[in-house]
Amino acid sequence: MIRIIALTDTGHDLARRIQTYWPDSRIDYRPQPFAATVQQAFVKGERLIMICAMGIAVRTLAPVLADKHQDPAVLVLDEHGQFVVPLLSGHEGGANEWGRQLAGQLSAQLVLTTANPYLKPVYTVGMGCERGCSVTEITELFHYCLNQAGLTTAKIATIHSIDIKADETGFIEFCNHVNKKFQTWSAEQLNTVKSQLSTRSDYVFRAVGVYGVAESAALYGAMTMTGSAAELILNKHKSQRATCAIARSYPRTYPQEYTQT
Repeated sequence: MIRIIALTDTGHDLARRIQTYWPDSRIDYRPQPFAATVQQAFVKGERLIMICAMGIAVRTLAPVLADKHQDPAVLVLDEHGQFVVPLLSGHEGGANEWGRQLAGQLSAQLVLTTANPYLKPVYTVGMGCERGCSVTEITELFHYCLNQAGLTTAKIATIHSIDIKADETGFIEFCNHVNKKFQTWSAEQLNTVKSQLSTRSDYVFRAVGVYGVAESAALYGAMTMTGSAAELILNKHKSQRATCAIARSYPRTYPQEYTQT
């Protein structure tokens, strides 16, 4: 969930413009009570775009900060959208990359204050589906999720699922169509990342042995590609018969074949 906070009429206009990039985001214009509204959203894990002075953002969020591994990403913008500043969770929470995407959309200046990791993230997609799901439904859900995350197909390294889907015709045709490698993993392997899932489904566990196929596959796939910890940047989204999630991991050494321009 993305929440956009605006305090001025000009900032409200900018918020509406930003919302067109992430239609599922929510705008809070001059929320009351201000501090409590912003803090509650932050504690719930919502990513924030705060169109206000940096001092206001800092003083408002200071009482509820935890650490860079738990805090959601926060961007601060001036009301004219000239500058985008990743304030919190630059690397771990993805604020730097998110800020880069937003700055590009607004033709704004990105202001980075964190150390440069000299590395580009690896993005992986995890998907699950009912047996016989059509390639059309899978493709539409995939592109919808990419749009929600602000990514393009070119940014995705590989697509992952559980091993019982290794022969799923819809997935095979879809991966061939988008020219991405399709990898599957055992339930035992996927369960190693169960603590990172946004939700757990007992129904799915009884059916296939994991609490969530899409999120588990995305996380495990990203982790195995880089040898580093992975994180979800898009929680599971569902269509009628399929699920999709996106994860990211920063590699120790970036694989040449996945370098993006």
